[in-house]
Amino acid sequence: MAAVNFVVFSLTPKPATSFASPSTSLSSVVINSERFSRRRSMFCAFANPNPSPELEKPYIELEFIGPKAGADGSYPVDGASAISGEKLLRNIMLDNKIELYAAYGKIMNCGGGGSCGTCIVEIVDGNDLLNERTDTEKRYLKKKPESWRLACQTIVGNKENSGKVIVQRLPQWKK
Repeated sequence: MAAVNFVVFSLTPKPATSFASPSTSLSSVVINSERFSRRRSMFCAFANPNPSPELEKPYIELEFIGPKAGADGSYPVDGASAISGEKLLRNIMLDNKIELYAAYGKIMNCGGGGSCGTCIVEIVDGNDLLNERTDTEKRYLKKKPESWRLACQTIVGNKENSGKVIVQRLPQWKK
């Protein structure tokens, strides 16, 4: 059962009161001011449930495979997670300091506007957890495989789904 705090405000010179349900500690603010006196009293009561753990939002787990194999022959993998439907793939990668652009793209990218085509990634697994290709992607990637996407146009999740997406960074470097 959620505990509820109540605060009653009085705009007349009477003292305002504050009370709480027995299972809470008193953390409410009470306001009483002489300069708001009027002929009739006005009372406002606010009920605010204590912050309970937020309803679990669906998360998308992401794995980013590096473009070049290391000395041992394995590809480096970076991980991240995001709330489903809230961020673009580009922003998730930049927020987690995961390399997105090749040398030219680091200098000459459009900042996420979808007008340069430098943020190409390949979706290895989990394409069903992403939005459909946009018109911009269709224009820039018309001769590329269907698994290639522009990170700046790719929304991760749809606010309802959860799962895992595996992304190949800089697929044009892959041999």
